[in-house]
Amino acid sequence: MKKIAIIVLIAFVGLIQQVNAQAKIEFKTDIIDYGEIAKGSDGLRIFEFTNTGNAPLIVSNVKSSCGCTVPSKPDGPVAPGESSTIEVKYDTKRIGPIRKTVTVYSNADQPIVSLKIKGKVLSTDVDNGKSVLEKTK
Repeated sequence: MKKIAIIVLIAFVGLIQQVNAQAKIEFKTDIIDYGEIAKGSDGLRIFEFTNTGNAPLIVSNVKSSCGCTVPSKPDGPVAPGESSTIEVKYDTKRIGPIRKTVTVYSNADQPIVSLKIKGKVLSTDVDNGKSVLEKTK
């Protein structure tokens, strides 16, 4: 009888551990500041994250608040303890302030995470081809 009770207890503990298995997404930062950048410059930025949970993390979708921002997600699952990235490309041909949100959907304990990008794209001086940023240096 004791053997049966021990087997049942071990099976129960194993079941509880599987039920508690959960992916957890932790970003190094949830805001990227482009600062002041020249029109037409490289708009690619990368959000780094780690799966700190104990189950594979699946990023199912990544959406931006505007068509001027194109995000991309990892191709496959991210194993526990592993890291990956969300790439965000902003169209720097648009002059003016940058204030955009990128929303990440996953199977993590927090299934929706909002990331922010901010900054300002400066116009180009038509007289000498230099950006406003270069003229002030």
